[in-house]
Formats: sequence, structure tokens, C-alpha cells
Amino acid sequence: MYIKELTEISGVSGYEKKVREFIKEKIKDKVEGIEEDSLGNLIVWKKGKNNKKLMISAHMDEVGFMVSNIEEDGKLSVIPLGGIDFRAIIGKKVLVGENEIPGIIGYKPVHLQRDDLFTPPSFNDIKIDIGATKRGEVEGKVKIGDFVAFAGNSIIHKEWFSGKGLDNRGGCSLLIDLIEKNLNLAYMTYFVFSVQEELGLRGARVASERINPDFAFVLETTTSGDNPEFPEARRSSELGKGPVITPIHSGYVNDEKLFHWVLKIAKENNIPHQIKRRSVGGTDARAIAMTSGAPSLVISIPSRYIHSPLCVMKLSDYENTLKLISIILEKEVEE
Repeated sequence: MYIKELTEISGVSGYEKKVREFIKEKIKDKVEGIEEDSLGNLIVWKKGKNNKKLMISAHMDEVGFMVSNIEEDGKLSVIPLGGIDFRAIIGKKVLVGENEIPGIIGYKPVHLQRDDLFTPPSFNDIKIDIGATKRGEVEGKVKIGDFVAFAGNSIIHKEWFSGKGLDNRGGCSLLIDLIEKNLNLAYMTYFVFSVQEELGLRGARVASERINPDFAFVLETTTSGDNPEFPEARRSSELGKGPVITPIHSGYVNDEKLFHWVLKIAKENNIPHQIKRRSVGGTDARAIAMTSGAPSLVISIPSRYIHSPLCVMKLSDYENTLKLISIILEKEVEE
């Protein structure tokens, strides 16, 4: 499992280079082919018993920001890269640009908010403070267009993991583990570490068109919604109940045959599992299905507080997701 290392790396949408290089170093001697396409997707493959092509994908990017202006007082204005709840980020540590300059997300103090105390801030309201007092101190260190990522803060405590970027370094870690397991693959299998998912599923579209798979699985980290204050009937999934198998999400109904086939495998092998109960959010499965037409299915690790500086995952959910996918990859799909 490489979640701790992966979540410590900065890799917001469009700036996935450091994540890609880490993954490439781990798998380069364990695959039969490897390439990086012009958009930045990392595509590796292994031969299987059947010549049909299976694509299994996880996106490398995390939500973050891009520097949009350097202010006169030395603070940085930013725009979001991906969906971010600005209520969850005030005062959090960030890293700016290739040199990873540390900073803090600043907002006006509570005693000055008055009428807008209960109004969530927008990206126009926040600034990144890197300790400068004027623009001249920043120029030469930071430039407009630099990425801003949440700072790494991962912890493994008994059966729990917490850290930033679980969406979707959890899926990336699963893909690396699957490659290292040296499975007896049923199909010619393409492992795709895709880019720019958080900005519109862009990398998966390019990779899917290139591979033209017969089937596809997308490994994700999805919201759990099992906060104590949240009604059980509205929970998307819950921690500790195993991998989340998705029947439908924004813009795509996951392939029905794959969905029931995977449920059958999970039941036959006594693997704890759950069905995603809400349709909010989209994944690379939509891009793959709409580009190549390949039947696609999402299987996810549940996590609390995704798209925030601190996500929480139960390690048993990771292990059970890995177990399920390992079995799937060695079987031929029931058609």
C-alpha cells in the first residue's frame, strides 16, 4: 500500500508530474509496456490469457488552486482547480509551486465578519499568505500560473488513515498494488493513471480513445457521508462496510451486467461490500463509456471529507477493495 507516500506528493489537476514520476519509479520493472501520452496520462500494460482489452483506471490529480495574482501586500490570489468547499480550508497549510513554498490560506478574522459570519467565503475572499509583506518579496519566487496544493499531513493510526488527496491517491495506490501482485490476468490489461479528472474527466477521454477497451473499471475514492449528524437514509456509503460499487452517478449509468457480475463475485467470496446510494459526482467511467463505448463500472474506497485538506479512510475498506479487484482481474467477464 502506497497511500501515505502518494498523499504526501503535490499533484493538483494539470500538475501531476511528481505523482506520475513516483508511480513510474515503483512499477517500471513490473510491467510489459509503459508510456506517457501527450496529455500526461501514464499508461502501462500486461498481457493476459485473452486478447480482449481491459482498461482499469485511477486519476492522479487532486483538487487545489492556481495562483491568479500577486497582490501589492505580497499575498497571493488564487482560483480553484476542482470542486472545493471553501468553508473547510481557512487557516490550512499549502505548498506553492515547484519549489513548494509553504503558506497559509488566509481569510478575514471572525470578529470582522459580522453580517457575513454565516456566508461561505468565495475564492475572491481568500488569500495565500507566504510571509511576504510586499510584491517585490514574492516576485522571482512565485509566478502567476503556479499550482497551490494542500500540504501533506498523513497519519496511519491503528485501523485508520487520514491525509489530503485521498481522491484519488487511494485508487492510484490500488493500481500499483495490483501491478505488483503479478496476477494471472484474464485479459490484456491496461493500467491507466489519468490526469485532470477533477477538471472534467479529461485524461480518461484521451486514454480511452487510444486504448479502445472492451471493458473498463474505474478505481476511485468516494464520499462516505456517515457523519453522525447526517441522516442514514441520505448516506452515499459508510466506512467499514467495504468497497463501494456504483450503479449510477452524474452523467452515466454504470454498466448493468458488470454491476451485477461484480456484486456476485463479492458475495461468492464473502467480501464486505456496499452499493453507492447517491448519484452526485462523476468519474472517469463516464468519459470512458462515452468515448469508446466500453461497458464501464466504478468501484471505490469510501472516505470522509474528500476534496478537503484532511480525508479519513478505514484501512479494512482499502484491503477489501484490493481483494475484490484482484479476483475480478483474474476472471473473464460474464456476458
